[in-house]
Amino acid sequence: MPASDAGVRPATVLARGWGWRHAGRATPAVHGLDLDIEPGERVLLLGPSGAGKSTLLHALAGVLGDGVAGDGSEDDADETGVLHLDGGAPRGQRGRAGLMQQDPETQVVLSRLGDDVAFGAENLAVPRDEIWRRVHEALDDVGLAHLPLDHPTSALSGGQKQRLAMAGILAMRPGLILLDEPTANLDPAGVLEVRDAVGRCLDKTGATLVVVEHRVSVWKDLVDRIVVLRPGNAKDPAVLLDGPPDLVLEQARDMLTAAGVWVPGYVPATRARIAGDQAALENAAVDRADIGGPAQLLLAAEGLAVSRERPRRRGFKTIPPAPVQLGITAQVRAGQALTITGPNGAGKSTFALTLAGLLQPVEGHVSATLELSEGAGIDPFKWKAEQLIARIGTVFQEPEHQFVTGRVLDELMFGPRHLGHGGERVDELLERLRLTHLVEANPYTLSGGEKRRLSVATVLAAHPRVLVLDEPTFGQDATTWAELASFLSELLDAGTAVVSVTHDEEFTAVLGGSELRLGPASQSGTRQEAGAA
Repeated sequence: MPASDAGVRPATVLARGWGWRHAGRATPAVHGLDLDIEPGERVLLLGPSGAGKSTLLHALAGVLGDGVAGDGSEDDADETGVLHLDGGAPRGQRGRAGLMQQDPETQVVLSRLGDDVAFGAENLAVPRDEIWRRVHEALDDVGLAHLPLDHPTSALSGGQKQRLAMAGILAMRPGLILLDEPTANLDPAGVLEVRDAVGRCLDKTGATLVVVEHRVSVWKDLVDRIVVLRPGNAKDPAVLLDGPPDLVLEQARDMLTAAGVWVPGYVPATRARIAGDQAALENAAVDRADIGGPAQLLLAAEGLAVSRERPRRRGFKTIPPAPVQLGITAQVRAGQALTITGPNGAGKSTFALTLAGLLQPVEGHVSATLELSEGAGIDPFKWKAEQLIARIGTVFQEPEHQFVTGRVLDELMFGPRHLGHGGERVDELLERLRLTHLVEANPYTLSGGEKRRLSVATVLAAHPRVLVLDEPTFGQDATTWAELASFLSELLDAGTAVVSVTHDEEFTAVLGGSELRLGPASQSGTRQEAGAA
């Protein structure tokens, strides 16, 4: 074990029969957990979506607070057994654990980059000079050192905010580092940067690590153990498997794939792959032609410049926002997929939101047809809300940003009710996206993967002609990933257009269609066009 930095004492974790049931939930998220983690150990925590991995990390960080029941009544969360960090309750171990959550938006505290990284260390009363030494070192480790310390955190992309959260944790020098899907929204280069940054920090400090990640290959060579959890509603003990990475992967590969774990070299079968023979593809093309054909243009972007900022007034002048990306040209056609790729910070999500009518173009224009009796040929940004939701459905990168009710079933029925539909697709969506057992749950108490599936389902329930999905496979185990990819393939065959912002190469391959790759941000004069995937 490497020698630790001065002041860093690796943490110890102990669980005996520990369990937690969220407020308003009938079954526990974690049940009967027995687990020992020695100082300095590095553990990869696996398991299907909904197995309680995030719940355990929140508990170890001491932030698994009292919740509110789904109906708004008094808290009825329930904890059983014992969970100790360094021999005591995690809530009493201030600064011993640093947690990176699935949604980096929730961890951005201050408006400037450097201040945000320094926040945790400041609260631990680290000397000022040492704080800023750590800040610079942490930013370099996560690949953000090229940005000035006063760079606004609001101007960062989702992937950059994920790196920012990591930097803040590294600057704290905690004895226990807890990472919840730390590379899910990162481009391939960013994945390696963050993983290597964690490795360097562990080598320097000797800190204990627990990382949750669905894809094993990224972390396999960095950890000492793999622990696989069962779903919390299982009657058996929480730990399904526990052992050295190579041994677990060799001896229990079939068991892991059955549990939805992304083991190295495994890509689950999907409808698109199973039905990928030439005859099936030709039949699908005929079916699409019957309902308007894949050549039918639904949305078009020409010479588009995009930004999340708003125009500013200076005296009698209007100052336009600085675009994050320029010169984008793309088309969205019925029955075809368009995948938007590129490095973090390239403006992928901003372009997708502009295409979906949720942001106003800075330059250029977006035009829509969608067989409209009114609004044809104009920017969807000018439509009324009820016109937009029935035509273009958008799944945000952060699922919580689109939840509006306190119950999963109400969330799914919200769109159809406001559009005067009967919600005939709701039961199918619940079944296929594995949400049936959660209909009475509060959406905010779901796991990260469950929230993502719910956010996708709420949009699909409104029957839009165009789907715009931002990182749709984030946080999904292999089983649910395959079901989601298959479902979207069926929608493509039925004539729906699917636009996806993603770093998931397997997902892109399943959907096919064309790929729009955006280059580094603000490349003036660059013409970005979609090409064959």
